[in-house]
Amino acid sequence: MSRPVAPVVGLFALALSVCACQAASEGAANSTSGETSAATAPQNAPLTASGAAEPVPLAVDSDGSLISAASVVRIDWVAESGAKLFGTAGGDPAANGLYTYIAFFTEPGGEWVIYELGNIIDYTVLSSSVGRVDLDIHESTLNEATGELGSRHRKVIVSWTPGVDGGPPTGVAVTPAE
Repeated sequence: MSRPVAPVVGLFALALSVCACQAASEGAANSTSGETSAATAPQNAPLTASGAAEPVPLAVDSDGSLISAASVVRIDWVAESGAKLFGTAGGDPAANGLYTYIAFFTEPGGEWVIYELGNIIDYTVLSSSVGRVDLDIHESTLNEATGELGSRHRKVIVSWTPGVDGGPPTGVAVTPAE
């Protein structure tokens, strides 16, 4: 892994705190409408210890894979496709910062084939089927003339042709949509 660990860990912590604040504010909004979310669900009574505490060893991350896994902040399985969308925290969360990918499983014990969809703020899965997922993407924009940040929503169709015997595709396309 070529990135220094400290900045990645700091960005991950920042992204988690932003997500926690957003979840808390969304939970407050949902509680006024009568809906229950994870943020507003009633808490159970704390557990009572029934034995001695056992120390947990610090994880050894000799190849950087744990840092990479820890920076994953979102996963969405795509219906009937053996695929998943996932996002990692990074960059400036005020100006995008969710590096978004689609990954296809190759075989048991195999690797994932991964395609980068972009650096955005967030996405919503509108629908999915074999070889296709429709997304509403929220992203930051930059007005080159004024240097001001803005934001926009755009809809896209992410499509692919499943590989031989249900294997991963050899390519993925993103098409603007309405």
